[in-house]
Amino acid sequence: MIMEAIPFILLGVIVSGLIQTFLSERWIARVMPRNRFAASLLGCGVGLLFPACECGIVPITRRLLRKGVPLHAGIAFMLTGPIINPVVLFATYIAFGNDWRMVLVRGGAAVVVAYATAIILSYLYPKLPMRLREDAELGTAALETAAASEQPTIPRVSMPMYRRLYDVMLHAIDEFFSVGKYLVLGAFIAASMQTFIPTSSLMKLGGNPVAASLVMICLAFVMSLCSEADAFIASSFRSTFSVGALSAFLVFGPMIDIKNTLMLLGVFRGRFVLVLIGLIVVCTLGVSLLVGRLLG
Repeated sequence: MIMEAIPFILLGVIVSGLIQTFLSERWIARVMPRNRFAASLLGCGVGLLFPACECGIVPITRRLLRKGVPLHAGIAFMLTGPIINPVVLFATYIAFGNDWRMVLVRGGAAVVVAYATAIILSYLYPKLPMRLREDAELGTAALETAAASEQPTIPRVSMPMYRRLYDVMLHAIDEFFSVGKYLVLGAFIAASMQTFIPTSSLMKLGGNPVAASLVMICLAFVMSLCSEADAFIASSFRSTFSVGALSAFLVFGPMIDIKNTLMLLGVFRGRFVLVLIGLIVVCTLGVSLLVGRLLG
C-alpha cells in the first residue's frame, strides 16, 4: 500500500512546490471568482487537470490554501481531483468493461458531493480551520504579502530558472516529510483493519439500499485503495451490490480513507475534519440512493 502511494505523494509534493514557486497570490486572487458558488464550481473543474490520487492531493490543497485560495474552492478541488481526472476515469471505463455509464455516474456523483460539501463548509467556516502551526505560517505569509503590496512598485528581477527549480525541490522535500509520516501510519492502520475485519462480515450487512451504501462507504474507508485501482475492486462487487451502492464506494473512497484522514488531521483542526467526513458521508449516501433509484 505504501509503495503504491509513494509515487503519487511525490507527484503531489512536486506540484505543490511548483505552485509555491511559480504561482503568486495576486494571480490566484485575479482568477478566483469572489462568489462562493462560482469559486466552488471552479474548484471542482480544476480537478480535471491534476492526475493526483487522494494521497497526493492533500499537500497540493494545503499549498493552494496558503496561497489564498478560499476554503470552499480548495475543498471542492481536493474532493474531486482524485476522481474526475482523466487517469481515474479511464481506469473506471476499463474496469467496468468499457461501460461509459459507470464513468458518468462516478464523475457526476463526485462533483455533486464535492460541490454540496464545499458550499456547506463555506457557511460553517468563514475562516480557515487550520492547525496552530499552519495558522502561524498563514499569518506570516499574509503579513509578507501585505507589506509587499504597500511598497512602491519595483520591477521584479526574474530569478534564473535553475534557482526556481531548486526552490521547487526544497518545497517538495519539506512537504514530503511533512505528510509522509501520516501516510505510513495510515497504511499501517488500514492494513491492520483489513487483516482483522473480514470483508465478508461487512458484505452481510448490506440487506437494503441504505445499508448497502453504508457498507460500501465503510469498505472504501477500510480498504483505503488508490483511486487509480479502486474501480477494479468495485467491479468485482457487481453481482452483490447495486449501481447505487457501487457509486458510494467509488465516490467516498478517493475522498476520505484512513491514509488521507490522518494527513488531513496534520493540516486541519480535528473538529473540522470530523465535520468534513460527516458531510461527505451524508452527501455520498444521498447521491448513491438517488443513483440506485434511477439506475438500480
